[in-house]
Amino acid sequence: MLVSLILVLNPYGLEIIEAAFFAGQGLSRSIWGPIALTIFAMMAAAILMEWLIRIYVFKRRARGATIA
Repeated sequence: MLVSLILVLNPYGLEIIEAAFFAGQGLSRSIWGPIALTIFAMMAAAILMEWLIRIYVFKRRARGATIA
């Protein structure tokens, strides 16, 4: 989650967001819009995977170690 935040808030990320959604030129918005949305979807998938792995690890630790 921290990596996604860093990617969005660095100067390149802010420039992509500005070009995709706040640019005065329609051509710039139409080019960068789908690119930015794809990047957001990939970051959301990475955050979801991180949370699923955390939940899995916490449940595994809660069961405790069993010795056969």
